[in-house]
Amino acid sequence: MRAVLGDRIRLQAAAAALSTVGAGLGLRAVTAGDVAKYGGDSLYTLLIFALVFLAAPRVTAAKAAAIALAVSWGVEFLQLSDVPAELSRHSTAARLVLGSTFNAPDLFWYAVGALAGWLAVASSGAVRGERPSSLVRREAPAPVRRGASSRVRRRAH
Repeated sequence: MRAVLGDRIRLQAAAAALSTVGAGLGLRAVTAGDVAKYGGDSLYTLLIFALVFLAAPRVTAAKAAAIALAVSWGVEFLQLSDVPAELSRHSTAARLVLGSTFNAPDLFWYAVGALAGWLAVASSGAVRGERPSSLVRREAPAPVRRGASSRVRRRAH
């Protein structure tokens, strides 16, 4: 049963990744300027979010979002060095994946993409086929301990 669930999640993640790439290409085809740039940033993180589920289908939505955001921010901060710019001069793939220049507003739009991925999974239950609330792990409240001091207070009232 676990293998079947993992396969189903991987299939959904692969479809989401392909859809995200299509959305990114479509966005670039029909828009320009800030909409294309920052929309692309969000979609970049959303693609990483889907790829996390493809690689690790049992991960929680929150953990996938955190990993996607960390990778996106890591790549952005790497742009403070000359490495991505140099690689981008020699490879279109490197330019698409690594970019070339640091831009602080990108950090916000990566967070938007991670949040969008988390919200999509947590609100729909699409990845695990569960109720939406079951995808967002919550800590159980600590049991209330009734000690001698609480009994004394109750009697005093």
